[in-house]
Amino acid sequence: MPTADNKFGSFSESGPWILPEDPPEWINGLGEERERLRTEYNSILAAGKIRAFLRLAQLIVRVGPPLAIWFFIDKKKPKTVARSLLARRLRKAFQKLGPTYIKLGQIISSGEGIFPQEIVSEFKLLRDRVPPESFHTIQKVIKEELLQSPKNIFSFINSAPIAAASIAQVHIARLKTGEEVALKVRRPKLESLVRNDLSVMETVAPYLVGRIPIAALANPPALVELFAETVLEELDFRLEAENMLDIAKALAKSEHRAIIVPRPHPVFVTKRLLVMEKLEGFYFEEGEKMRSAGIDTEKVLHEGVLSFLEGVMLHGVFHGDLHGGNLFVQKDGRIALLDFGITGRLDQVKRQAFLRLIISATINNVTNQVIALQDLGAFRSDISTEQIIKDLRLDEPAQDVTEMSAKELTVQLKELTKQLLDYGAHIPKELMLFVKNMLFLDSAVGNLAPEIDIFQEFTSIAMYFATHHSGYIAEQTGIIMQKDAITAEGLKSSLGLSQDIEKLTYKDIQQRREIMRKKFQSKTEQ
Repeated sequence: MPTADNKFGSFSESGPWILPEDPPEWINGLGEERERLRTEYNSILAAGKIRAFLRLAQLIVRVGPPLAIWFFIDKKKPKTVARSLLARRLRKAFQKLGPTYIKLGQIISSGEGIFPQEIVSEFKLLRDRVPPESFHTIQKVIKEELLQSPKNIFSFINSAPIAAASIAQVHIARLKTGEEVALKVRRPKLESLVRNDLSVMETVAPYLVGRIPIAALANPPALVELFAETVLEELDFRLEAENMLDIAKALAKSEHRAIIVPRPHPVFVTKRLLVMEKLEGFYFEEGEKMRSAGIDTEKVLHEGVLSFLEGVMLHGVFHGDLHGGNLFVQKDGRIALLDFGITGRLDQVKRQAFLRLIISATINNVTNQVIALQDLGAFRSDISTEQIIKDLRLDEPAQDVTEMSAKELTVQLKELTKQLLDYGAHIPKELMLFVKNMLFLDSAVGNLAPEIDIFQEFTSIAMYFATHHSGYIAEQTGIIMQKDAITAEGLKSSLGLSQDIEKLTYKDIQQRREIMRKKFQSKTEQ
């Protein structure tokens, strides 16, 4: 039987406590705190140049040797072996450098399809297998945050954490009132170290512009600013708890209820401590175990994608760091979403732009897609939409990249990169988080629905929005989403597929990627 707080939040049906609809006391002043953190970034560099210089020296000492060993020794070995060895050494170096670089490694670990697989696989170990703080240290933090002995609040705290990552570690505990909870505690002495690391990154970032094509396209200074904003917000667990409430409310408005959020405690939330409902389930990678337990994994994926997209498009708030460690699938097939430190928040203009971008991609309207990207800040507003479409050849028929030679691919990629750099193109924060999440969903297809027809699933999701939200979409964007205009044609074009291909599965996508990998490998070996 649903509890009272299920009326306004997508929570479990039998939680350890019932949240009041009115905001808890710990939420007071968080709007001003978010704004302060946004402006604080601008003063980080000026405030700590000497400390940043010392930190830069530490970075060189830690990262220099792995790169040198790779360049002079490992580079001569087979590519996969060399990359694996480099990835392992870099992961250990990041681990020794501390929380900021561990967090950076975690972000890299979510870059399936962007970074080499050996790097992604190795850096996944930084998600929850970082050496933990001593239990004595954790107890001290709890006491400082609650202003009393932990024994006054908890009847039991497991001394061994169930997860230990860059910013915090999580322990299972039991409140004096009997509820079993997850207790998230921030590592001590983080703030000054994180700020010094951000200062180093901000110092180095401008020198990467124009030197590494993909880094230039991504706009390294903007990436550092994005990273700084997310890391600084993650240091305050009150902000994370507020993110939990806001996303739970957005999910409840969609009435999908395919994703649930753990309840933060109405009282025991501070800057460095977060008591929340304990949720369990299957890991996202455990597709076979789910199917053996009778869970329809294709439905899990379908419902989860719908809920995620509704949060972005209709309500302007979404979890910004989806990966296998942040998701459980419960026995009833619902997804339990964890770790809300990184959250995308869209104002009215950006939310409308996102809505326009996704809907325009659905109906294959290139002009509206470019307009939406300009509204999001990916392209300068002083360049005409028509010019962008012409220069990027978006009005030309898509070519099947698997049928192009390595030389043709390389030339096309260089031309595209140069044109984008001339435009000053970059990926805005919210779009970057969204794309990173979609890359994760790509890998989730392999675990949950490897045989699903991507074209059919794409059409089904588009038809859902046309059926349930066409009026809202028209009001917000001026686009009339007609059902007969929804086809897989646009998806085929964006993937560089021939229009006569009738079916596309995850296995087909992997085969295409392997063809591409071999083409580029043969090009580099020439």
